[in-house]
Amino acid sequence: MTVKSGIVQETLLYSQELKEEMTLLIYLPKNYSPLYKYSLLIAQDGQDYFRLGRISRQAEELLSDSKMENVIIVGIPYRDVHDRREKYHPDGSRQSAYIRFLAHELVPFLDREFPTYQMGAGRALIGDSLAGTVSFMTALTYPHTFGKVIMQSPYSDDSVLKMVKECSSPELLSVYHQIGVNETEVKTTDGAEQDFLEPNRALHQAMTDRGIPVQYEEFEGDHKWTYWQPAIKKILQSMF
Repeated sequence: MTVKSGIVQETLLYSQELKEEMTLLIYLPKNYSPLYKYSLLIAQDGQDYFRLGRISRQAEELLSDSKMENVIIVGIPYRDVHDRREKYHPDGSRQSAYIRFLAHELVPFLDREFPTYQMGAGRALIGDSLAGTVSFMTALTYPHTFGKVIMQSPYSDDSVLKMVKECSSPELLSVYHQIGVNETEVKTTDGAEQDFLEPNRALHQAMTDRGIPVQYEEFEGDHKWTYWQPAIKKILQSMF
């Protein structure tokens, strides 16, 4: 597979777990060279992170100023809101298969194609809202494979808290967790409104109690890219 550095390119990877062709958006930094080793940043809601979050541009600025280690960014788009919920939500019918896809199919593919560190500390997952939830649940399931998680305003419920309490290797994880103080009436895809703030505070407390290393912040804002996008550069610099 040939991917040009400095631009986002699409490639396809067939998933046996999901029984479908998965689109991957791959960004190699402008100074990419197979002679160097790279960390991996895998973004759920991948199209949104490249388009709305401008994550590749923000990473490139940090790399050009030597404020961030070498990172390859891989985005995984969702097909539609139904597909997104089924793969990302804790109750989604395909969430378990999606998590296995990330660990058992995507990671080996990326390790074959690129000069990665091939260890948990060199792999990060990022996501907003439900995309942050599935990123976190994936790392809790496979802490030796994914050592870093960035959650921007994730959805949390009892099943997420249960996974935190049962986490076998909390010391292997490093989490960046943010939530907006105005996220008290978030409209969900089923048309309902939910309070995200208090469940996120409970999630932070659960991680602290379990000994998961976490950077937690509450920002002045609500459940929108208007607030997530400006935070990405600071988060990347902190995590990489």
